[in-house]
Amino acid sequence: MSTLMGGAMSVVLFSASRSFPSEIGGLREWGGALLCLVTGAVLLALRNGPMPKVVSMLGMNATLLWGIGLTLIGTEKFYGVRPSWRMVQGCWGLGMAAIAYWMLAEPDFATRVAIFSTFVCACYSRQLWLVVRHGERQFPTLFFGMLMLVQTLVVIVRGVRALYDGGISVDLLRPGPFLSVYMATSSFMVLMLAVGFMTMATRRLQTILERRSTRDPLTQVLNRRGFADVYARERALMQRERRATTLLSIDLDHFKSINDRYGHATGDRVLVHVAGVIGKALRASDQVARFGGEEFVVLLPDTGLERAGNVAERIQEVLRAPRKDDLPAYTASIGIACQLNAEEDLDGILQRADGALYRAKALGRNRVEVAEPASLPTRVALG
Repeated sequence: MSTLMGGAMSVVLFSASRSFPSEIGGLREWGGALLCLVTGAVLLALRNGPMPKVVSMLGMNATLLWGIGLTLIGTEKFYGVRPSWRMVQGCWGLGMAAIAYWMLAEPDFATRVAIFSTFVCACYSRQLWLVVRHGERQFPTLFFGMLMLVQTLVVIVRGVRALYDGGISVDLLRPGPFLSVYMATSSFMVLMLAVGFMTMATRRLQTILERRSTRDPLTQVLNRRGFADVYARERALMQRERRATTLLSIDLDHFKSINDRYGHATGDRVLVHVAGVIGKALRASDQVARFGGEEFVVLLPDTGLERAGNVAERIQEVLRAPRKDDLPAYTASIGIACQLNAEEDLDGILQRADGALYRAKALGRNRVEVAEPASLPTRVALG
């Protein structure tokens, strides 16, 4: 049953590797690892069949070791770490040479188990370190890490017992209490590790999709939807703390001429550049979004007109300064609107900021203009 489930899970992992975004690595390697483990189980079952027992046992060890190595490569790719192919290949080659020697030249089952356990323990320990070092503090990561820790301990116990009693209690061909527990735990944990890895991959997929739904794909700043969510949270804080919030509406001057003269590829590079310039001028609590085309909007929480004006001037100074790159020269016009009352909504403050921006355009571009305060309807007391 474990073999059948392993084969089915490998199909799931291979299918996911073809449909998931390229940012999620390691799925194919984990699918291949399960196929190797299934192949090893089949070879073990054929040890008394038409295939010579020595060939079957060597093949089983080779495929199992390679499968364990693939799990390490898969986890490294998932976390964006350079795959340890040379280490895995070298350890696999040395391990198989040692296993073959103590199987054919000087038969010693306990030594073979110790060698096998050492290789497996090294691969699992490396993956545990990757989880601790790079893993997110979320349930899927903790679940995978706990499973990996349990599997590592099981392998260590088997290796130590093999050296302690000469391998009698850990021989797969000799039924016994420890062997029954080991086989049940090992088979179950291999499947659970694959499920745990798939759970981490699914959680990362969810994060990527959420980011794509709220981020501009070109500049990687917020889009309209993401900005609206951030503004809604800031407006709620305004209602409780009665603090000012200021908006900058930024539009590049004569951007169409840049696209017409230099091409859209250069225009895209200009947009990425201006998004970077704006981002460097902001605090960690500030937010920038691209609203389409060459229009950017900046949210400055807990900020009045004076600081907002300083931020706008700093952005324009950087854009005006001579650059060493090959981008064409360009400038930006900026409109500023300050929100003092939480009753004003996003559309209201955006309209005021855009009005100031249009005035900056009309007065010659490459300048900053400030919007008039909001005129909200006066509440009438009833009595």
